[in-house]
Amino acid sequence: MLLAFALFGAFRFVSWAFHQLLGLLMSVLIAFFLALAVEPAVDRMAARGMRRGLATGVVFLGLLLFAAGFTAALGSLLIDQIRTMVENLPDYINSVILWINSTFDQKLSPGKVQENVLHSSWLRRYLQEGAFSVWGLSATVLSAVFKGLTITLFAYYFAAEGPRLRRAVCSVLPPARQAEVLRAWEIAVAKTGGYLYSRALMAIVSAVAHYILFEFVGVPYAPALAVWVGLVSQFIPTVGTYMAGALPMLLAFTVDPWDALWVLVFVVIYQQFENYLLQPRITARTVDIHPAVAFGSVIAGTALMGAVGALIAIPATATLQSFLGAYIKRYEVTDPRAQQRIRRRSGASAAAVVRRMFRR
Repeated sequence: MLLAFALFGAFRFVSWAFHQLLGLLMSVLIAFFLALAVEPAVDRMAARGMRRGLATGVVFLGLLLFAAGFTAALGSLLIDQIRTMVENLPDYINSVILWINSTFDQKLSPGKVQENVLHSSWLRRYLQEGAFSVWGLSATVLSAVFKGLTITLFAYYFAAEGPRLRRAVCSVLPPARQAEVLRAWEIAVAKTGGYLYSRALMAIVSAVAHYILFEFVGVPYAPALAVWVGLVSQFIPTVGTYMAGALPMLLAFTVDPWDALWVLVFVVIYQQFENYLLQPRITARTVDIHPAVAFGSVIAGTALMGAVGALIAIPATATLQSFLGAYIKRYEVTDPRAQQRIRRRSGASAAAVVRRMFRR
């Protein structure tokens, strides 16, 4: 009984510790795959004589500068457009009301509609709830910044100390297992790099397609918005497409509500094209897994670990598939129907030979 109680207490303690450290473990997992993604670039720079720590710092500094510049550019654009929308909101309301009156033969008054909206109870309640949620939003932003710094720090150490980390792991394993671990590590680096290459390629295709639409419709700041849609839709799983499409729809609405509708229709149609045609083919070529397996792995990763699982599901599946492929023996498949056709042909030829012999 004492042993049973001790085992139960140990299980409860391990379960509690796991749930408490789940956030840290997820950050370490993301950092590990990020380090695998940047390791090829670090290896090239280290092979040319640069110190590995300095090479890793240069790579991460370039990524951080790009992210900061992109965020600052789009942030200023978004603030300017929100200010413009707030200033022109009465004109937008008047335009919508005039359109409703002319289209549906109504007699709405713009002044009464604006007064009812501005003095409505739901608007006051929404503003009050927004004021109370400022502290919660600030805490969320600070938590996200801290998590990002944690992931960056772990990824830096994983990439800078990659060879030493591999030696430390292999030092506790027998020689036969060491070769397997090193092979799995190399496969993971190759597959993760291929996955990021595929996402970057799809981001370029998405940016070009949306840029053509934005220029055709007349949405302001079309190049910046196209880059925004391409990056966010590809590197933020599951909800990235809708987050990316919301900003151009908002800016298109400031020009014409019909433009916002056209943007929404194009985003939905392009998402279906990407999900069922473009993404499976590109992912299967760069990561070397079947499109159905890639799609199923994303669904399974999302169900298990949410957005993080969706992001790392395909490179993890490709790594596991390639690693297990060396230990699975494959055999040639014999088709029974083909054997039956061969027998029929051989029987028919034998009967023809017999008939010729009797004729002679």
